[in-house]
Amino acid sequence: MTTVDVFLADATRVLKEAGNQDPRREARLLLAFIEGVAAETLIAYPERELADPERASAAVRRRAAGEPVSRIVGRRGFWKDDFLIGPDTLDPRPDTETVIEEVLDLLPDRARVERILDLGVGSGCLLLSLLREFPVAHGVGVDISPGAVSATLCNARDMGLEDRVDVAVGNWLDGVAGRFDLIVSNPPYIRTGDIKTLEREVREHDPMRALDGGADGLDCYRTIIPAAKEALKPGGFLALEVGAGQASAVSSFCVKDGFSRIRVRRDLAGIERCVSAQWPG
Repeated sequence: MTTVDVFLADATRVLKEAGNQDPRREARLLLAFIEGVAAETLIAYPERELADPERASAAVRRRAAGEPVSRIVGRRGFWKDDFLIGPDTLDPRPDTETVIEEVLDLLPDRARVERILDLGVGSGCLLLSLLREFPVAHGVGVDISPGAVSATLCNARDMGLEDRVDVAVGNWLDGVAGRFDLIVSNPPYIRTGDIKTLEREVREHDPMRALDGGADGLDCYRTIIPAAKEALKPGGFLALEVGAGQASAVSSFCVKDGFSRIRVRRDLAGIERCVSAQWPG
């Protein structure tokens, strides 16, 4: 018989030896997922016998080998919801919430936003979180990966937003019809040569085509920004996540293509993380 307290003691030791910074918490999160209970239940009932100790041990071994907890459990918290993620989606990170914060500042009248486009929609975390904030808006998401489109649709159903979103496989704005009040994107922006220096959890588990932004990391912005001006309503906004040190270059692209009101927003770490701009009108 394996009980909660015995398992957590062993799992914490394994994760600590693997170099995890918070081994007890991660062991508890993994066990709660495998057992199908709240983490608080494990704390309250340490003598509880485990239903599937072998599966729980396998999850701990995966984490010790460097696989993120979110990948093992298949979900990640973002903004105000939990999102299903998979091998074809980025693992959502708090940095991307900077885009939402910027959008909410740009568009304080939330009842006037009618159409939102997300380029490279991934899990849908950005688009669906914005649909929560803009109650009358309809969302369109585009991603080159069919698996990412499926993940977005699953999350939309889970959140009760399936009637307010359309998602399609595509290459940026190719085939996208109509004009939008808002276009957002978290495109690939890692320089090709820097990918090998990323944390193991990122380079081995996030999809490569969602990371690689070309030699200087800016390839996707060169495509998105000129195309976005053709898809925005007069007065509409573009909000883009950018990598560290890229805000100046992306801002200059926006100026070159005729955008105005260029703004840069920093994330919680003080890094310039979001560039926004308005199409004149």
